[in-house]
Amino acid sequence: MSMQYTAFISWLKSLSLEILSITYNLFKLMIPIIIIVKIIEELGGIEFIGIVLAPIMEIVGLPASMGLVWATTLISNIYGGMIIYVTMAIEQPLTVAQVTVLGAMMLYAHALPIELRIAQKAGVRVLYLFLLRVVGALLLGFLLHQLYSLGGYLDTPSTALFKPEVSTDSSLMGWAILQVETLFKVFLVIIVLVIFLRLLKLSGIEKLMSWLLKPVLKVLGLSERTTSITIVGITLGIVYGGSLLINEAKSGRVTKMDVFGSLTLLALCHSIIEDTLLIMLLGADITGALYFRVLFALLLTAILVRLTNILSEKTINRFLIYPEKT
Repeated sequence: MSMQYTAFISWLKSLSLEILSITYNLFKLMIPIIIIVKIIEELGGIEFIGIVLAPIMEIVGLPASMGLVWATTLISNIYGGMIIYVTMAIEQPLTVAQVTVLGAMMLYAHALPIELRIAQKAGVRVLYLFLLRVVGALLLGFLLHQLYSLGGYLDTPSTALFKPEVSTDSSLMGWAILQVETLFKVFLVIIVLVIFLRLLKLSGIEKLMSWLLKPVLKVLGLSERTTSITIVGITLGIVYGGSLLINEAKSGRVTKMDVFGSLTLLALCHSIIEDTLLIMLLGADITGALYFRVLFALLLTAILVRLTNILSEKTINRFLIYPEKT
């Protein structure tokens, strides 16, 4: 009985240290970025980026004013973009096709300051992931625009079924309290995720998942070692999947190329449940918000991961990943 108790205490201590390590590493990245983003917002940086993006919006069949919506999404998050959109849509309503195009782009590229910093800490170069997400979003938006325009599909007025709540407290203290609440929620999710992943390993379900997903992973060129973490990222988001990858990379349980393949997929396809529902509640159609988005992400991931096989190690280290420290 004492041996079992000692083993349980040892397991609990190990679990606590892992939770604290992941939380510390994640918050160390998030908190400075949150402050920087707030400064950018206060200085009018988002409005400036919206002006820059305005001409690009026309390429994907959207009004120039939607540049502000995407700019807000890029710098803050999807919720921020939603708030701007529902405000602007009152005076400038979009068709279902247009909302779907905009929504797909928002799903591919959002919260870049935080999510790119997390990916960078995991070992993947920021410029690569920035181009992957922004160019990937524009390419998907363009393809969806052409597809819907070809047959006049979804050419009906959109209706937003949900309007996100806007805080009436615009003070600095109100903003700070909101950020603390958000960080606390992230901490709770990390606790649940770490326990969940440990239970998967202990029960053998992780091995079963790897076996079941082996054909899919093989097609994508992804390592079986990142199966459970990739699933976490796809379902819950890159913040959680990326933070777990950072921990795994530091421990040496996964290689830099494992992380590269996993983050390439997660950069384009993450939080597919919550984020997809949010965009659909804005009036987007599921074809672009989920089906084409996921299909395009899978195809692009398979292509990019395989391209690394023909690149030299020097090229990979220079443009794609940070080389292993010796």
